[in-house]
Amino acid sequence: MLFMEILNDYSGSEAKVSKMKEIEHEADDIARGIYEKLHKTFITPMDREDIYALANKMDSILDMIESSTARMHLYGIKETVPEIKELALILNKSLALVTKVVYAMRQRRKNVKMILETCVEINTLENEGDHILRRSMVHLFEHEKDAIELVKWKDIFERIEEATDMCEDVSNIIEGMILKYG
Repeated sequence: MLFMEILNDYSGSEAKVSKMKEIEHEADDIARGIYEKLHKTFITPMDREDIYALANKMDSILDMIESSTARMHLYGIKETVPEIKELALILNKSLALVTKVVYAMRQRRKNVKMILETCVEINTLENEGDHILRRSMVHLFEHEKDAIELVKWKDIFERIEEATDMCEDVSNIIEGMILKYG
């Protein structure tokens, strides 16, 4: 994932931040395409509201990741801190599981058990993300003496954790679709 690349090698991040923005624009285009098809399609395989909610929330995840990288660049962050990488790793694992369940939805009746189990894993990762955020905030407020730096890092941490929350939201939407349609 590009976000992990940015965090692991922050040198030359301007080009990577631009690439992240391009990816985010592509995701916006895909979401718009889904919305257009929903409006033009008479009969959908699942409720329009479920498809819309899923597409919208998945797009929001990428929006939040792109926003995190943009903020790091705008705030003039020179190097990352270990806690941010730890939180990003949780996000990366969550994204891998979201990808897994979204693809499994193509044959949802065959994959019901696996999808539901993976949704539980995503929820567990979100809880881990909450724990890391709280621990990171305690560390930040205890050790960062520069109020401006504290505000910058707090914002970045919260955005990354919000992306993990959105992964859980996707998981909840998919779980509801599985329970509704089998």
